[in-house]
Order: sequence, then structure tokens, then C-alpha cells
Amino acid sequence: MPAYGFAHLRSRRHHPDILEYLERIQATLDPFHGRFVIHGPPAEVVEGAWPGSMVLIEFPDLATAHAWYASPAYQEILSLRTDHIEGDVLLIEGVGPGYDPRERAAKLRAGEARPGGDDTEA
Repeated sequence: MPAYGFAHLRSRRHHPDILEYLERIQATLDPFHGRFVIHGPPAEVVEGAWPGSMVLIEFPDLATAHAWYASPAYQEILSLRTDHIEGDVLLIEGVGPGYDPRERAAKLRAGEARPGGDDTEA
């Protein structure tokens, strides 16, 4: 099942380190079959507020995403970004082909009847 590295970058500062990070990141992704899906274009906000930009990188699975993030090659360049851009980064599993949100609703409904059932996810 695909997994994603998602970054919400709020305060970007142009700095030579950021250019170096951009020049080097693809080489860290290639061994893990990572590919950019979204890379920082301005977003059209249709609900709420979204300060900053976003990055979405796809990986074959969550274990591979974790391996990329922990890899010596990525860790070597990570501070080039984190020293100059404030943001949040998540690694998250995607849904597979055939995903049906009705199944999610059924699981949430079933959880309502149990003590401590979590019905807050959308």
C-alpha cells in the first residue's frame, strides 16, 4: 500500500542551504523509489486557512518511507531545510485501490457502541 511523506511548510526563508537541499534531495529518494507528487505550489484554499505551502512524496509503503527518512543520506541534508523552514512533517500510510469510505463509516458506527470508540476521524 502506498505511503506518503507530507510536509506543511509555514515559514520559508530563501537561503543557499535550501537550494542545496533541493539539489540533493532527489538522490536520497531514488534508492527508496520516492517521488514528488506535490512540491510547494501555492494552494487554492477553499475551506479554512492554509499558511505556507505543502510537499507530498509518495513511497511504495510505510516501511520504505521510514527507511528513507532515517537514511544517512537524508539525515545528512535534513538540517539544510530544518534550519531555515518552519513546518511539520508526517509519514502516513495511504489507501489502496478499491478503498471505500463507506467501510470506514461502518467501522466508526460499530465503534460508537463500544466504550472508548473513536468516532472523531473523518
